[in-house]
Amino acid sequence: MSLSSPLRQVLGTGPAHSGVHHWWVQRLTSIALVPLSVWFVVSLWCLPGLDHATVTAWLRQSWTALLMILFVLTAAWHSNLGLQVIIEDYVHGAGSRTLLLVLVRFLNVLVAAAAAFAVLKVAFGSAA
Repeated sequence: MSLSSPLRQVLGTGPAHSGVHHWWVQRLTSIALVPLSVWFVVSLWCLPGLDHATVTAWLRQSWTALLMILFVLTAAWHSNLGLQVIIEDYVHGAGSRTLLLVLVRFLNVLVAAAAAFAVLKVAFGSAA
């Protein structure tokens, strides 16, 4: 027995089910972050030194730059998803909630873009 009208069932105006997608994406980004984080820590640990020249030479390798960009973008996306859930659950004013959601999204995109730009700048050899 369904509590929704036949018209609602036909139009599909029931629950949006967007929460399931959000939940899955958050889990997938967390799963992706596990090997990327392990790679990052182990790679830094295996470097002979952490001086500027060594880290720059390491980051200029194509696979290193690619994995670093994936790491940064995945971390920013995961951060955005997690903060969105926290804001939606604990901020009760509609205006405050909307403002914080926009601000968090903007800051995550800004951080991801700046980090990707920095990695690309070093990878292509124009770092100072």
